[in-house]
Amino acid sequence: MIIDAHNHPNWKGHNLERFIENMDKFNIDKTWLLSRETPSDESDPRSLYVYPDFGEDGPLSFRNCLSFYERRPDRFVLGYAPDPRRPDAIDRLHSAINLYGVRICGEIKLRMMYDNPDAIRMYRFCGEKGLPVTVHIDYEFDTGSKYPRPNWWYGGGIDAFERAVKKCPDTYFIGHAPGFWAHISGDDQFDKVPYPKGKVEPGGDVVRMLRQYPNLYCDISAGSGCNAFERDPEFAKPFILEFQDRILYGRDNFNNQHQDMLSKLDLPEDVLDKIYYKNALKLVPLD
Repeated sequence: MIIDAHNHPNWKGHNLERFIENMDKFNIDKTWLLSRETPSDESDPRSLYVYPDFGEDGPLSFRNCLSFYERRPDRFVLGYAPDPRRPDAIDRLHSAINLYGVRICGEIKLRMMYDNPDAIRMYRFCGEKGLPVTVHIDYEFDTGSKYPRPNWWYGGGIDAFERAVKKCPDTYFIGHAPGFWAHISGDDQFDKVPYPKGKVEPGGDVVRMLRQYPNLYCDISAGSGCNAFERDPEFAKPFILEFQDRILYGRDNFNNQHQDMLSKLDLPEDVLDKIYYKNALKLVPLD
């Protein structure tokens, strides 16, 4: 069995038919469908070509997730992450859980500190309801543009995320994206380049935090997850073996780079089973 724990509906032109065909092509049984309520003034306009929507509820709205789920509940697990800065965020999430069976809070990709009081309240609510929380972290890099913003940071860095994880011990968090995975290494490249290269140096915050916080998980989705392992395969295998119970397979895309990467690491079959589906089922059991 394979569960893709990080993907989006209508993402990059993948309507329901194309999405299911793509899952079948790569032997994916189920996908966690995540919304993204990043406001338009917090999103890089150059990424508009991959987004299906840019209305009030962000570029990847919950209604898109729900449309896919209602037509193929056998293939999808429903996620939703309202912007916690909205005064009705918890009410919206509570309603989505009760009415539609939302199981994951994700993806949070917002230009805010992830430990702000409103966010902490929502995370704790997710802990009460048994929803894991998937976050996207990005540091600010010069894009060469002055309008509408010179950079596109999300989350406030690893320190703000760690404070959130620490303040919400009963909530499971899933770390993701360049600003998370760059911290697999202690080489201080995290705020210099989005996809660091070279050998992984000791002292990475991701390693320390996984050891310190049992409520922290991670998904290997997107280019950042692959890069974290491909930059130093000799480090990747022992890392995966140590944290085999808290790593989830995810794509955030429609290629097969993550399965290809895992196949090269000569991992035991029982470890691969955990990454491909057992850890996801531990967080979100199937009905």
